[in-house]
Amino acid sequence: MIVNRISSLIANPQDTLKHQAAVAALECITPKLTTKSIVGVGTGSTTNFFIDELANVRHLFDAAVSSSEASAERLKNHGITVINLNAAPAVDVYVDGADEVNRQRQLIKGGGAALTREKIVASAADEFICIVDESKVVDTLGRYPLPVEVIPMARSLVARGLVQLGGTPIWREGVVTDNGNWILDVHEFMVADPLAMESSINNLAGVVCNGLFAHDAADVVLVAARGGIETF
Repeated sequence: MIVNRISSLIANPQDTLKHQAAVAALECITPKLTTKSIVGVGTGSTTNFFIDELANVRHLFDAAVSSSEASAERLKNHGITVINLNAAPAVDVYVDGADEVNRQRQLIKGGGAALTREKIVASAADEFICIVDESKVVDTLGRYPLPVEVIPMARSLVARGLVQLGGTPIWREGVVTDNGNWILDVHEFMVADPLAMESSINNLAGVVCNGLFAHDAADVVLVAARGGIETF
C-alpha cells in the first residue's frame, strides 16, 4: 500500500503538492498540541492527506471534530477519536482546504458540499489554517463556481435572487448535503467585495449558508508550490 501511495504521488504532481501542504500544516500545529487539544478537520482531497498525516500524532491530542461524515469516517479508520462539536469544550485549530483563496485569506469552499459544517467548525476554532496547492490562489474570487446551500423548497426562489445579484446558478442535481439540503453552484460570478457579497447571499430567504469565507477568513494560508511552501 505504501508503494502504491508513493507511485500515486509521483504520477500526479498536484497530489504531491497537496501532500506537501498537509505535511506543512501538521508541522505547524504539532508544537501546539496537548493531551486536551481538539483538532477541527475539514473535507476534501487536500484535507484527506492531512488526516492521513494527523494519524501519526494522534497520541498528542484528545480528539477531532469533523465537518463531514466522510472525514469523520476517515479519522475513525485511523484510530482518531471523533466527537460532536457540541461536546467539545473548545476547538484549538481547524485545518481545511479551499477551492479558491485570495491574498486576503478569503476563500471559496463547498466543492464537496460540506460548506455549512465547514463554516461552523471554522467559526468555533481558535485558529483556522487553510491548506492549498498553488493552483487555488487567485486575485479575485469567482473563477470557481460559488456553492450555496439551500433549503430544498426554496431552490427556485434562491436561484432568482442569485441571478439578481449577477450570477448564473445551476442546481447540483443528485447531491444532498449532510444537513439534508441542496446545492446551487453560482457560475460567472466574480466577487469584487467578498464581505458584502457573503452577507447579501445569506440574506436571501431559504439560504442556509454560502461558500464565501470572508467574514470567517483563514488565519493562515499554507500554499504548496513547486518552489516550496508559501505562507500568508
